[in-house]
Amino acid sequence: MKLYNTKSRTIEDFVPINDKVVTMYACGPTVYGYTHIGHMRKYIGDDVLRRTLSLLGYEVKHVMNVTDVGHLTGDRDETGEDKMEKGAKKESKTVWDIAQFYTDYFNNTMSKVNVLSPTIQAKATDHIAEMITLNEQLAAKGFAYETDQALYFDTSKDSRYGELSGQKLSDKEVAVRDDVIIDPQKKHPADFSLWFKRVGKFADHAMYWPSPWGDGFPGWHIECSAMAMHYLGETIDIHTGGIDHIPVHHENEIAQSECATGHDFVHYWVHYDFLLVNGEKMAKSKQNFYTVDDIVAHNIDPIATRLMFMQTNYRKPLNFTWESLDAADQQLKKLQKFAAHHEAIGTISDTYKNSFAEGLSDDLNTAKALAIVWELLGDNSVSEADKWATLLYFDQVLGLDLNGIEKFSISVEAQKLLEMRDTARAEKDFTQSDELRRQLEGLGYEVLDTATGTKLQ
Repeated sequence: MKLYNTKSRTIEDFVPINDKVVTMYACGPTVYGYTHIGHMRKYIGDDVLRRTLSLLGYEVKHVMNVTDVGHLTGDRDETGEDKMEKGAKKESKTVWDIAQFYTDYFNNTMSKVNVLSPTIQAKATDHIAEMITLNEQLAAKGFAYETDQALYFDTSKDSRYGELSGQKLSDKEVAVRDDVIIDPQKKHPADFSLWFKRVGKFADHAMYWPSPWGDGFPGWHIECSAMAMHYLGETIDIHTGGIDHIPVHHENEIAQSECATGHDFVHYWVHYDFLLVNGEKMAKSKQNFYTVDDIVAHNIDPIATRLMFMQTNYRKPLNFTWESLDAADQQLKKLQKFAAHHEAIGTISDTYKNSFAEGLSDDLNTAKALAIVWELLGDNSVSEADKWATLLYFDQVLGLDLNGIEKFSISVEAQKLLEMRDTARAEKDFTQSDELRRQLEGLGYEVLDTATGTKLQ
């Protein structure tokens, strides 16, 4: 398999640390607001990647965090306010209530689009001890310094800082406005917080824990390093996220992890481009987002989002329209109809199986994989039973839940009308035949006239 690695900026052969097991860490949701379609692109992408790896014979250990503390609203994490507390104030609830409500909403959304649950879903608030331990390691090795307000990572001590984004430390210094640096004791604009103390603007922070630096709460970046290494080891195979994570969050994860351990943190960085609305990123801050509830309100199957996303390479921006999602829903209905009318499972076609796997192995070329699906269904040289068997093989990655589609059946009432219509047609009573057609269609059937009689779909 080949994957594009953000760090090398090339498509590389995928070679896991362990021949049989792949360790995969995915940046998860910050649970202060509704999960929207833009978020779904990333998580469905993770799901397709995981399913592809499984199809190719790997066991995937998939860890995803839930950020329920420490993620601030500023450009850099020492600015702005805690997103959880902002959400709590807005809705007049506790931060704990906010976290649970939106975690449940996220999980419900993932269920509706048939995203597999991660092997481990780890909440930041359940792993404070691991974060403190990692911070202590960084401090002991001279990579962290303390001010009156926080514990910071000293980016000047990391000679490799900036390799992921390709930005030099000097570039980052120019790019960061002086007016957002709130802590006057901070040494460098790019230095980032490892631990916030419960002082100043955070004196009344609702979530806090004791630490060697005083009561407070962790910075956003430290949680991912601590939990990834806690569950997957000090070096992991794959780390995923959105492209907006590259210049700050993932850059900082690499710095703190590799300075603490002395070796590579991640071998393959996989990043997804944005879902756009009218050329702008779909985002909560822009109020231009739609949720799974909006999809349902449009009478569209949420699983259709999978087909819509897979038509475009994950590394390219995708503009969302309701027309494009409706078109994907119509494609899904065709596949569901095929599934409903087939029960006998034949033999998986090696030709189509290999072509499908080759497409996915080429940096998750899902557009090519989908083309193989439609080519299969239109191939008259493949039996219907073999098509169904091969489609089920494909669906291990597509995740359309085709095997769960209720099989087509004809009710007793419809069977009687069907027999009456065949009799009417044989007697050339077309008025009665047309009336019986209308009755069958009223029951939800599609009526087809064939040489051997009336067929229902």
